Amino acid sequence: MNTQRNETYLNHPTFGLLYRICALDEEQEIFTTLYAQRLFFTVTIKVDRFTFEPMSRSDARLLIETRLRRLRNTSSEEYQQLYEIYQRTFQ
Repeated sequence: MNTQRNETYLNHPTFGLLYRICALDEEQEIFTTLYAQRLFFTVTIKVDRFTFEPMSRSDARLLIETRLRRLRNTSSEEYQQLYEIYQRTFQ
C-alpha cells in the first residue's frame, strides 16, 4: 500500500500559507491556515484565477463530513487519508 501523501499549499495574500484539506469537486477545494487551522476557505480554481471564500469552522466540518460519507463506499484509501486529516483538524 502506498502511504505517500501529496500535500498542496497556496499562498493567500492576507492569511499566508494555506493547507489543502480536500477537494469538493473538480474546481473547488477546502483549505485552512497552515498553523492555526482556525480559518477555512473554499478555493475555486479556474484557469486564470483562484477565488477564496471564507467559511466558518462548522461549515468546513460539515462539508468535510459530507465528503467523507461519499468516500466511505467508493475509495477506502482516500477515505482513510481524509478521515485522519479530519481527526487532526476537528477533534
